[in-house]
Amino acid sequence: MIRRKLLSQIQTHLLHPEITMIVGPRQAGKTTIMEILRDDLRKKGEKTLFLNLDFTADRPFFDTQEKLIQRIIYEIGNEKGYVFIDEIQRKENAGIFLKGLYDMKLPYKLIVSGSGSIELKEKIHESLPGRKRLFELTTLSFEEFIAYKTDYKHIQEGSSFAELASYFDLFREQARNYLEEYLNFGGYPKVVLASTTKEKRAVIADIYQSFLEKDMSVLLNIKKTGSLTDLLRILSSQIGSLVNISELSNTLGVSSPTVKNYLWYLEKTFIISKVTPYFKNTRKEITKSPVYYFNDLGLRNFAISQFGNAAFDSSGFLFENFIFNNLVSIFQLTPTTIHFWRTKDKAEVDFVINTGKDILPIEVKYTNLKTPEMGRSFRSFLSKYRTSKAFVVNLSLTQEITLENTRVYFIPYFNTSVITKKI
Repeated sequence: MIRRKLLSQIQTHLLHPEITMIVGPRQAGKTTIMEILRDDLRKKGEKTLFLNLDFTADRPFFDTQEKLIQRIIYEIGNEKGYVFIDEIQRKENAGIFLKGLYDMKLPYKLIVSGSGSIELKEKIHESLPGRKRLFELTTLSFEEFIAYKTDYKHIQEGSSFAELASYFDLFREQARNYLEEYLNFGGYPKVVLASTTKEKRAVIADIYQSFLEKDMSVLLNIKKTGSLTDLLRILSSQIGSLVNISELSNTLGVSSPTVKNYLWYLEKTFIISKVTPYFKNTRKEITKSPVYYFNDLGLRNFAISQFGNAAFDSSGFLFENFIFNNLVSIFQLTPTTIHFWRTKDKAEVDFVINTGKDILPIEVKYTNLKTPEMGRSFRSFLSKYRTSKAFVVNLSLTQEITLENTRVYFIPYFNTSVITKKI
């Protein structure tokens, strides 16, 4: 079994009356987590009920709140119990439906999950203020991937994944091989568990097709997904590059509003993340061209027909995407925002972290640095904004230097969490 960092947080929230809501991309492991939670509760003698809206037999119980309550009482009675509802996005007006149940103050704890759905990400927020806690489950992080691949030999039961630092120090070559594997195949659990490249490719193909047919075609109300597939291929080929809506519109042969609509839905279904440029003027930040990164590298590689061999073709861009995903993870649940920096003279900095008080530039180098190196653009940013701290993420070097009044930290890719300690 692959251990998920989010599991302990969800287990703790089971003690709270609010609805526990688990959202994330299709096949990221939400159902597995719910099954683990249910089994643990059963072992403790707690009463549980598990319903899945993907199952035809379970759907009639969601016709009305009264029908669902009758089913719960039949299984659990009128005493304390735990009700698991999987694939809630299949239920129309799910937010209002759950709000009504919660407000009845029944003795049942609700644990709800759903795949990338606008209903979950948007409307439920509006319908359930103060009534739920949202947990977003991504595909496997690199920490989770490494811990699994090494049979959890370097991390003790119940301890923090941060303890993996000792593994990276001792087994750098092996860790580098795992990095290449992760850059190639990504972190979907079923892909990671598949033993051969052929099996991995079959799994990711199914995930990709299910996403197009079951999520996007329904949400966008389209029968032919050709232009959407082409958009994904274009985004895959230019991760970290500026995206111009007009250019995409001309290339795809669809209107600019349609392109914007596609991009918005791709974000809301956990496929891509938008990053805006850094400006002190917020209005400029909103209006200027963004860049996009993929939330799972395997899906990105499959979209551009490079699944399994992408690290040899575009490894630098993939590594940049990989670091972005790490930054998103470590700054999750904080007000910190992630941006990039570009100038008309084409000077650029990969990431600019805005904490609200400070800005921290981050340069990403897919190389084994032996001595501290910084590009001209990075130095230009330091000179312009006079930041107190800056970071260069690379494959191996750990070192600190001072450049004028800026403390520059060179950190290896497996230690990006140290950034939060330096802020």
